[in-house]
Amino acid sequence: MSPQAVCGELGERLKQARLNRDLTQSEVADMAGISRKLVLNAEKGKTQLEVLVAILQVLQLTDQLDQFLPPQTMSPLQLAKLQGKRRQRASGQRRQGDQATDPSEDDETW
Repeated sequence: MSPQAVCGELGERLKQARLNRDLTQSEVADMAGISRKLVLNAEKGKTQLEVLVAILQVLQLTDQLDQFLPPQTMSPLQLAKLQGKRRQRASGQRRQGDQATDPSEDDETW
């Protein structure tokens, strides 16, 4: 399917959704804060993304966007790059120069 055909199909579905809600193009335009001509162009498949989203909001269809384009997860390679180099081992407790004592200098005997 060509991009023009996909846009045309989306426009037809948008029009059908509007008609199913018994709304005129002018009513949708007023609710979306756009002109009626923009609604008409959207129903022909010739619109900007912002206009499409505004109309989808009026028609209460934005919740279906997850079916249209589901959220994408990161690939394992992208996750590995973000994590960087992981620690391989613990370094143990660090001693302060003044506080560290040599066991041979200890008063206690075993």
